[in-house]
Amino acid sequence: MTYTSAEPGSAHPGPAPQPTDSRVRRVRAALVVLFPEAPDHEAPDHGTSQPEPGHAEAARSGGRRALYIAIQVAAVCIGTVVLLLRIPRIPAWDSLYAEDQGVYLFDALAHPWHLLVPYGGYEELMPRFVGQLISYLPLVDVAVPFAVVAAGIAALCALFIYHALDGWVRSPWLRALAGTALILLPLAPIEPADSMVGAPWYALTALFFALLWRPKSWAGMTAAALVAFAAASSEILVVVYAPLVLLRVIALPRWREHAVTAGWLAGLLVQVAMVADSYALHTQRVTRLASPIRSLGFYFHNVALRAFGWRVSVRLVEIVGLNGAALIVCVILVAVFGLALVTGSRQVRVFVAVALIMGFLQTVFAATLVRYVSGQHYSASFEDGARYSVMPIMAMTAAAMVAVGAGLRRQAIAGGGDRIPLVRRSPWALTAAAALVCVLALGWLSDFRYVTQRTSWGHWKPVAERMLTACKDSPTGEITTWTWGGRITIPCSQLRR
Repeated sequence: MTYTSAEPGSAHPGPAPQPTDSRVRRVRAALVVLFPEAPDHEAPDHGTSQPEPGHAEAARSGGRRALYIAIQVAAVCIGTVVLLLRIPRIPAWDSLYAEDQGVYLFDALAHPWHLLVPYGGYEELMPRFVGQLISYLPLVDVAVPFAVVAAGIAALCALFIYHALDGWVRSPWLRALAGTALILLPLAPIEPADSMVGAPWYALTALFFALLWRPKSWAGMTAAALVAFAAASSEILVVVYAPLVLLRVIALPRWREHAVTAGWLAGLLVQVAMVADSYALHTQRVTRLASPIRSLGFYFHNVALRAFGWRVSVRLVEIVGLNGAALIVCVILVAVFGLALVTGSRQVRVFVAVALIMGFLQTVFAATLVRYVSGQHYSASFEDGARYSVMPIMAMTAAAMVAVGAGLRRQAIAGGGDRIPLVRRSPWALTAAAALVCVLALGWLSDFRYVTQRTSWGHWKPVAERMLTACKDSPTGEITTWTWGGRITIPCSQLRR
């Protein structure tokens, strides 16, 4: 029998009920480890009085801030250039790849500012918006801004990841390494790099880190909200992040912690409307689902196998076969992350587990919905669904960096300092850091540039010139050309010379 209160005068009152808010606090305390606060290096010591900064000190502080911003701008520019250089033979700025040409540009020319239109069963707002803006430029020149903007978006996502990891990795060098990993991702030249059709996958990857970040400034919160909205309004797979969003809502009750949540929800509202529209028009993408075996096979063959690099994995397949190569790589990954889970701190274990689980769920979910990619068709120059590997491989990379960063910090504190120097490490920490850099460099160097099927799209300028010539000879003032949805009619008045 449960007693809710004692009667007046009773000598044996019933037990007091457990306050609901205390249980909620315990749950939040358990979940908040998922969302660590970044250290505030500039916070004053409240135990002593702090003098007001003088003009000279304020000027120096402003100068350091300006230098810090300049370094970040330079990093984004360098990252953009590096990504543009990764496509050989026909440069990315001289070719329009896949939907960049057949959907985002041609739809913008034929139906200006019709941005909320489902393609493939869902909305792709960010690529359509960029395509619409670029459509006002001379037709022969549009390939350049498509490639530059797409590469710039990826570079901005890399910078975002650098900041979003500050609660997990104290070392700025390791966080910079994580951003570099996105720029030098081995699979990037196959599909996602330098194309607006690939840009949402970089935003989707940045969103994973955004959901684990607790920015302190309004600039950080705004950036997190923009990343969330850009990803959610351009890629339906953001629904797999729903568990993380829910955990964030439970663990962090203050409104200021949910700029990223608001961005995710706003983008998802756009998606829901467009998905419903695609079903109403009978143009939905999902007709048949892949079997669980094929979806699992896609994860092990197209994600885990590629974790150490594209060319390394292709060579390994040539030696031991597809399943043998996947088994070898998976054994190595299990050993590495198993060690991190056993020896790491609670925070390390949480990040490694969440990163691996979310990467696995996203891949299997995508392969199940997009049935054709789970057939594991690939050659030495192409792999179906390479874009689906961006987030899970980056999640693995970040998990390794969180584990190594925690080890470095633990050794630094044991050595008597709270800061992390570049030298004076324990043998274990130094070996782990060196091994991580060497493994990453293996894929970065061997896969920086390699020929893919993207070259089959050819140069853009001859295509644009043929379209302009056809307009000169058109008696109707219109031309009809191909698009990924069939044929499309474009008014010649929309084609600028």
